[in-house]
Amino acid sequence: MLVFIAIWQALAAYFASHTLPTPAIVATVFWQSCVTGELPFHLGATLLRLVVSFSIAMLLGCALGIVLGRNKRLDAFFDNWLVIFLNVPALVTIILCYVWFGLIESAAILAVVLNKLPNVIVTIREGTRALDQDLLEMAKCYNLSKHDTLVHVIWPQLHPFVMGATRSGLALIWKIILVVELLGRSNGMGYQLHLFFQLFDVASILAYTIAFVAVIQLIELMILKPLDKKALQWRR
Repeated sequence: MLVFIAIWQALAAYFASHTLPTPAIVATVFWQSCVTGELPFHLGATLLRLVVSFSIAMLLGCALGIVLGRNKRLDAFFDNWLVIFLNVPALVTIILCYVWFGLIESAAILAVVLNKLPNVIVTIREGTRALDQDLLEMAKCYNLSKHDTLVHVIWPQLHPFVMGATRSGLALIWKIILVVELLGRSNGMGYQLHLFFQLFDVASILAYTIAFVAVIQLIELMILKPLDKKALQWRR
């Protein structure tokens, strides 16, 4: 990080352009935005959308992925649809949701969920297909309930796929949310970045970007990694 800041400072000093402000200028803008409450307000709006849409996409995606991975007929029926939704541009989905449902919050959440859901389904489906059949037969022989089979046999094997979908989901969803906010919301990081772009305010663009990246890193370090470590305690 220190090397990155040093290179940034050197490049900013060499070009001496308002399109590449120094780290000190960006830090000042960041601090002023925090003091005024502007940055926390818009960051909070974006994070709220992220939490809601991410939770819906993960819950639905995991459930549907497990069902498709265990049912060959349903998987064969929905496979082509998954391919179609995977290749529909995110921008198209966002625009259609706003056109059909209006510039409302639920349309924004729906657009994000629809863009992320196919990725989660495909990832979990592949994990379900890779389940160890011998372990499943052993659970059946010992008359384990469906709940115990899910918790003690299926979940430990699906965990790497769920974490993969979670990490890729966070990286994808926040990018989609920014586009959603840019096109049809009156608050949030995407809305603010659009305003800064119109004003050619690069320092504010970098300050807001750094703030959001820092929050995502905190989520990774304080939530995802501890959960990952706890879930893998059963391994030797």
